[in-house]
Amino acid sequence: MKVLFVVNNFYIKGNGLSASAQRTVKHLKERGLDVRILSAKNPNEGGVEPEFRLENVKIPVFDNLVRSQGYIFAKGDKEVIIEAVKWADLIHLEEPFFLQIEVAKVAKKLHKPCVGTYHLHPENLYASISMEHFMPLNNSTMIAWRNLVFNKCIIVQCPTYNVMERLQRWHFKAKLKVISNGLAREDLSSNKNLVEKEKLSDSKYTIITIGRHSREKDPITLLRSMKFSKFNKDIQLVFLGRGPKTKNLEKYAKKLVDKGILKYMPIFKFCSLDELQRITAASDLYIHLAYIEVEGLSCLEAIQMGIVPIIAKYKYSATSQFALSSNSKFKARNAKDLASKIDFWLSDDKNRENEAKKYKAYNKEYDIEKSITEIIEMYNEALNIYYKR
Repeated sequence: MKVLFVVNNFYIKGNGLSASAQRTVKHLKERGLDVRILSAKNPNEGGVEPEFRLENVKIPVFDNLVRSQGYIFAKGDKEVIIEAVKWADLIHLEEPFFLQIEVAKVAKKLHKPCVGTYHLHPENLYASISMEHFMPLNNSTMIAWRNLVFNKCIIVQCPTYNVMERLQRWHFKAKLKVISNGLAREDLSSNKNLVEKEKLSDSKYTIITIGRHSREKDPITLLRSMKFSKFNKDIQLVFLGRGPKTKNLEKYAKKLVDKGILKYMPIFKFCSLDELQRITAASDLYIHLAYIEVEGLSCLEAIQMGIVPIIAKYKYSATSQFALSSNSKFKARNAKDLASKIDFWLSDDKNRENEAKKYKAYNKEYDIEKSITEIIEMYNEALNIYYKR
């Protein structure tokens, strides 16, 4: 089977969508599928280029903001798109943007079936300009995505039931299938009990959060929660990631230290997977703050290292599905509620350690091999449906 993956930039670092696509393609190839990429050129010097290469396109006014969020958009070169679609048996649309709209049009003309994956909500786009709650904009975007991209697909992969239920409310015509994006085994230590621990200070407790420093990921709420925690003088906060809000977060963190709310200056760093695992293994709590999140596998990657999570709960975030109890959930963007959950887990070391053991084994449902099997089944089903019409 020849499958064409359509992603604006397949190679960009710091973007969960691209990382997920890379992981999926790698495992599909290992299963024997012929997978090629239609994407903008690789921004990493000396890196592998896509088989069907497009030029980057700058977004007027917002280009710096777009890139700071981990995105690069591709120019829809008609000749390259036609060449790519002609080659494929099946097209997999990984985004609902202008490139995918053009590919869907060409696929229809050339009688090639499409499937899609719903990787992000409209609110993910507009949170960076503080318009994630402006419903006319979000609703019109969802309608455009539905009509111009996803309704052109035979099947749409929904990473969670939260996503599927939302798309059902929007009356998507495509068949909806819940398939996790999946965690690859290489994303985890082969033996989590043997991971070397890296403690970053002499604090009694270490609390970490992982993710892009952007508005919808909401790292500021963790800093604000320290005003209400009775353990604030004993906590080392660690923010693993980077993004457009990093400098603002650092300034706010320094104020908390200057005011005596925090004893330990929060640490902000972008690190390798190995270092991330070492820091996570030495930590006491993992906080997942995003209030707009399609799946949030970074949370699962962290908690499988043996750490108790506290996860934001909101209608546009599915990540709280990983929580094993109500004490591992807090009301999104509510610093007081988060502080109360932090204090609950830090108040009883034995209880926290026992809970961490449960999370350490919590991975079978999200294994990438299971996801790849289901994706291949989705491809075969889409082909059967298309050619029986």
